[in-house]
Amino acid sequence: MSKSIISTPAAPAAIGTYSQAVKAGNTVYLSGQIPLDPVSMTLVEGGFEAQTVQMFENLKAVAEAAGGSLADAVKLTIYLTDLSNFATVNTVMARYFSEPYPARAAVGVKELPRGSLVEADAILVLGA
Repeated sequence: MSKSIISTPAAPAAIGTYSQAVKAGNTVYLSGQIPLDPVSMTLVEGGFEAQTVQMFENLKAVAEAAGGSLADAVKLTIYLTDLSNFATVNTVMARYFSEPYPARAAVGVKELPRGSLVEADAILVLGA
């Protein structure tokens, strides 16, 4: 099975030794996205909800660069520095996903890159 690297300027460039996404067959593995503005590469302002929106916008951009959409997501993992923000994640997520929702895990972590409050990665299956 061949694999290809997915990259788009519509999402933040990798800030480490990883690719924005890797496509293997019809499965796409999206690396974790934090709420960086893809142009300035700075964390968006406006608090947790604004960061969550930008994070999903970044995931959406990478999914589209891979030839899919967030509707192709089968699994999400969301990392939160404060689990009390979980309800806000659900509210924002409802703007990007509809039923049937992907499988999801929410993980509380001490901190995230660049001082982000939220991060998410995803697995897509294209053409399913």
